[in-house]
Amino acid sequence: MKQLIFLLAFLLPLLTTAQNKSNALDINLENYAYPYPVSFLELEDQQQSLKMAYMDVKPAQHNGKNILLLHGKNFNGAYWRTTIQALTKAGYRVIAPDQIGFGKSAKPQHYQYSFHQLAANTKKILDHLGIRTTAVLGHSMGGMLATRFALMYPGVTEKLILENPIGLEDYKTMIPYQTIDNWYQSELKADQTSIKNYQLKFYYDNKWKPEYDEWVYPLAGVTQNKQYPLVAWNNALTYDMIITQPVVYEFAKLQMPALLIIGTRDRTALGKALAPKEIQEQMGRYDLLGKATQAKIPGSRLVEIPNIGHLPHIEAFDRFIAPLLDFLKPAP
Repeated sequence: MKQLIFLLAFLLPLLTTAQNKSNALDINLENYAYPYPVSFLELEDQQQSLKMAYMDVKPAQHNGKNILLLHGKNFNGAYWRTTIQALTKAGYRVIAPDQIGFGKSAKPQHYQYSFHQLAANTKKILDHLGIRTTAVLGHSMGGMLATRFALMYPGVTEKLILENPIGLEDYKTMIPYQTIDNWYQSELKADQTSIKNYQLKFYYDNKWKPEYDEWVYPLAGVTQNKQYPLVAWNNALTYDMIITQPVVYEFAKLQMPALLIIGTRDRTALGKALAPKEIQEQMGRYDLLGKATQAKIPGSRLVEIPNIGHLPHIEAFDRFIAPLLDFLKPAP
C-alpha cells in the first residue's frame, strides 16, 4: 500500500504537467481532468438528446445546506476547485454544472440559447438529485444566469451571491448590433495568445501569474481541435444571448437575501471594443456598478475587494471566501 501511495504521489504531478502541456483538447473536454468526479444528466431538449455535465460534491459532515455554483462564459465548473474545497470543508453540499455549450457538456449544432433555458436545465439537475432548496452563486455570465434562476425559482433559491457578474449594464444600448455570424467569425480567430492576452488585460490588469495559465488551457486547447468551429458557433450563440437578454432591469424583483462580491479593478464589458471610444471608458466600471446594483436589489449586501479584477475566487481567494462563508451562515 505504501508503495502504491508513493507511486501515485510521483505520477500525479507528471500527469498534470502532461495535461497542461498537451496541445489539443476534445471539444467536450473528455481528455481534461476535473477536480471532482463528473456525472451527466441526459436532457431531452429542443428535439434532441443532450448530455449536461455536473459535479456533485458532498461534504464529510453535511450541515443540511447546499450551494449551486454557476460558471462564467470563458470557464467551466473546474475553476471552482478551491471554492468547492472550502465549501465542503464547511459542511455544504456543492453542485457545479457545466452549462450546455460549455466544458464537458454537449455542444449542439443548433440550440436556442436563453438564460431561461439554461436555468430550466440547471433546475433539472437539482430535481434529479432531490435538492429542493439551495444557495446560488454565479460568476461573470453565471451571475446573469443566477439572477434569471432566482427570478424563475424564488422558492428554490435560499440565497443569491453574484461574483463580478456581467450584465450589470445593458450592452445592447452601448455597442452596435452584431449578428451571430459576426460573433462566430470573431471566435474562429481565437488561439492561446489571444485568449491569454484578453485575460491578461481585462482580468488581471496586465499582471500575470503562472497559476493563471491553468484557466487559459481549457479554452486554448479546444481551439487546436478540428471540431473547434462547433465550439466557436456555440460561443457565438451565447454572445447573442448575453447581449440581447439583459437582466439589469429586473434586479428589483429579487426578494431573497443577496450578496455582491465585487473586485473593483474589473473593467470587463462584452463588446467594449465595438463601442465608441467615449462609451468604452464608461463600460465595465465595477467600482461604480457594484454600488449601483446593490441599490437595485432590495436589502442586498456589497463586499468590494479593492485592486482585484474579474476573478476574485482565483486572484484573491481568501478575500473572496471569507465574506461568502459569512453570508451563508444561518441567521442567529
